[in-house]
Amino acid sequence: MREKILIVEDEPDIVTMLEYNLKKEGFRVTSASDGQEALRRAEREHPDIIILDLMLPEIDGLEVCKTLKQSSNTANIPIIMLTAKAQEADKIVGLELGADDYITKPFSIRELNARVKAVLRRVREKEKLPEIFKIGNLTIDFSKIKVTIGNKPVELTAKEFELLSALIKAKGRVLSRDYLLDNIWGFDQAVEIQSRTVDVHIQTLRKKLKTEAKRVVTVKNYGYRFEQEEE
Repeated sequence: MREKILIVEDEPDIVTMLEYNLKKEGFRVTSASDGQEALRRAEREHPDIIILDLMLPEIDGLEVCKTLKQSSNTANIPIIMLTAKAQEADKIVGLELGADDYITKPFSIRELNARVKAVLRRVREKEKLPEIFKIGNLTIDFSKIKVTIGNKPVELTAKEFELLSALIKAKGRVLSRDYLLDNIWGFDQAVEIQSRTVDVHIQTLRKKLKTEAKRVVTVKNYGYRFEQEEE
């Protein structure tokens, strides 16, 4: 699955340059031109990484970073700050707010690509699922793509297994239907029939999980999360 990058930048020339070069590297790219739009897109699309300019209309980059890191739904999205400011204080504030890296304009596209890949590599290492995940009566062997309830095997389709894996990997974070459609089905935009596809698969998954179905929690008007707390 190709990683998605959200570029938050109000200078069209820079956006065009970044989009062109990042797509050449194999990334999916989306963009926002102000802080308000950035927050909406991050919440709805849950990109794999955000390249965030500090000087933005509506809401500045530092406030956007702070808001994203305070929300349980977006706190785990890595952020690379991008700014014309070179002052040490701005760099420190950005990193203290939770930014993962910091690049000062002007920059080379090779350096940016290297930074993006390094941050994503760290995130992948941190978020790797264990080979075997156990909770309650549910056991998932990710290496063998095998699910059991108690000692009884559960036959899941490929999409159902991907759904369950994505929810577990989110560690309690809510995943929107748009995010699930984009990352599991490859649909960039949700339409009504596609959103129902997610709901139907979730319903079937719950039936198959039986006593552990309660762990797949519906968050009204948004999406789903996996409950990892023991009762």
